[in-house]
Amino acid sequence: MTPQPFTNEAFVALGGPDLVYVRPIKAAEILADTPVEAIQGVDLHPDQTLYAVHRADGERLAVMVDKSSAVAAAIAHELAPVSVH
Repeated sequence: MTPQPFTNEAFVALGGPDLVYVRPIKAAEILADTPVEAIQGVDLHPDQTLYAVHRADGERLAVMVDKSSAVAAAIAHELAPVSVH
């Protein structure tokens, strides 16, 4: 039997609604995905590393400038953060 990949729904069910993961991302990804009006006045360099908080299904909830801030934000919102490398 060939193992089947987990679906997004299976990941959500695995960790429950409170599980989130923190992963590094490049600012270029944020710049590409965010409307210009939403980031006016924010000084981001495309090669800058940021840290994103994602739900288990992959939805990005927040982006912070450092990992400890991302973890602290998740905890402050009563979420259980894990790191993804």
